[in-house]
Amino acid sequence: MSVLVVGASGATGRLLVENLLNHGVAVKAVVRSAERLPESVLSNPLLTVIEGSVLDFNDTQLADLVNGCSAIASCLGHNLTFRGMYGAPRKLVTDSVKRLCEAVKVNQPEQAVRFVLMNTSGNRNRDLNEPISFGERLVVGLIRALVPPHPDNEQAADYLRTQIGSKDEAVEWVAVRPDSLINEDAVSEYEIHPSPTRSAIFDPGKTSRINVADFMARLATEESLWQQWKGQMPVIYNQGFA
Repeated sequence: MSVLVVGASGATGRLLVENLLNHGVAVKAVVRSAERLPESVLSNPLLTVIEGSVLDFNDTQLADLVNGCSAIASCLGHNLTFRGMYGAPRKLVTDSVKRLCEAVKVNQPEQAVRFVLMNTSGNRNRDLNEPISFGERLVVGLIRALVPPHPDNEQAADYLRTQIGSKDEAVEWVAVRPDSLINEDAVSEYEIHPSPTRSAIFDPGKTSRINVADFMARLATEESLWQQWKGQMPVIYNQGFA
């Protein structure tokens, strides 16, 4: 089993890579700079590091990158700086997801590749009738208009939901929606729900990055969990914040 992780040097991506390696899973990690990964990870023989950006690779390079991978996990996100939020590429996540899925299709894998996308509880699953108050709708609309990373996250999930869908022979998917992210040192008890159980705007819960990494790793490697959630957008909270 081999898992491709993009956004592998980010706060959650590093934890995901470490989790997979600790469970004996071979990992291809795409990072801007290998120096951003800890030495304990870099020295693991199961790790292959690819420096660069998905959007900078040509089609042949991407097809080679995803070839042989049973799962792809995306922890891509915009840096929380002015340039990171408002500069190019404005559709980092969406365009990367599209190109990776297209690369998988080029290879015509014998078994569908799992695509696990880290998303956000602030994004509604439009396949479900998820309730949202007028006030929350208004605030989300303002965020969508003023903060480019939010529509990028929405469009990335919408691509999987509407363009890949539930019957694609090459790609299956899950979009994981954490609530307000926090840092913790160890995996703790967490809860998974089909939809948010509280307002992401007015009553947010808490989700530790290490718990998100654990859930994403399990989705990529555990058959029963994958069958439970594939084609859905589960929301993850630390236990007690659901």
